[in-house]
Order: sequence, then structure tokens, then C-alpha cells
Amino acid sequence: MKEISLYIIAFLGGIFLAVQAGFNSQLGNYLKQPIFAVIVTSVGSTFFGILLASLLAKKTPTITLLADVPWYLWFIGAFFSMLGISFYFYTIPKLGISKVIALGLCGQLLFSFLAGSYGWLHLPVEMITPKRILGILAMIIGVFLLNMK
Repeated sequence: MKEISLYIIAFLGGIFLAVQAGFNSQLGNYLKQPIFAVIVTSVGSTFFGILLASLLAKKTPTITLLADVPWYLWFIGAFFSMLGISFYFYTIPKLGISKVIALGLCGQLLFSFLAGSYGWLHLPVEMITPKRILGILAMIIGVFLLNMK
């Protein structure tokens, strides 16, 4: 797949996550509990994930492959997903979607910069460069500008 296609897919993923956060923060408001909205989101994601996997997967993982996965990898991503989504659903009605998404993207960018720079979580190492540092600073300034009255 060409690199421009990957950029477009990543960009669309960001749009879809912002749309999802907006709808599900409304659901959390109606239910009077953001955690219930996270549960609904997780169940719905599971359903659509199974549907998509059944349509696109060329083969299913073997029992041996499943058994080789470290036990914590079955849960830790879901735990952080639940926390992150809960924090979004809780804060969007109070701060507004643009502020929350900007702050969330800033947090993602800062963590990914550190994780990539040091190879945390078994990620490929990405060198720290002046351009990358400038990009981080630009993002932080942008978040401050978005959050100023």
C-alpha cells in the first residue's frame, strides 16, 4: 500500500475516533454514567470487529498461536482503552469536544514521541530530531491556543 494511502487511513482513523467520542459522550450523558457508554462501545466494537474480521481475515489464528500470546496482552490494551474512552466521555460534555480531542492528541503525541524515542512497548525506535521536537512544541502551543478564552 502506498504511503499516501496509509496517511489517509490514519487521518480518517482520527476523524472516526473524534466522531465516536462525540456520539458516545452523548450516550454517557443520557445514561448518566460514562462507564456504561464505554461498555456499550466495547460490546458494539466487538460485534463490528468480529463482522469485519470474518469478512476480511484470510485465516484465523491457531490455538498454538493464541497460547503463545503473553497473558497480560489479552487485557492491558482493553484496560487502557476503557480508561481513555471513559476519560473522554466524562470530559467532553464539560470541556467541549475540540478541547478534549486536542488535549488527548497532545497526550498521545507526547507519549508516542517518548515511546518511539526509547523503544518502549517493543516499538521501533524513532530518532529524536530537531524537526520532531519542533513538531511537539507546535502541538503544545496549538493545544494552549485552542484552550485559551
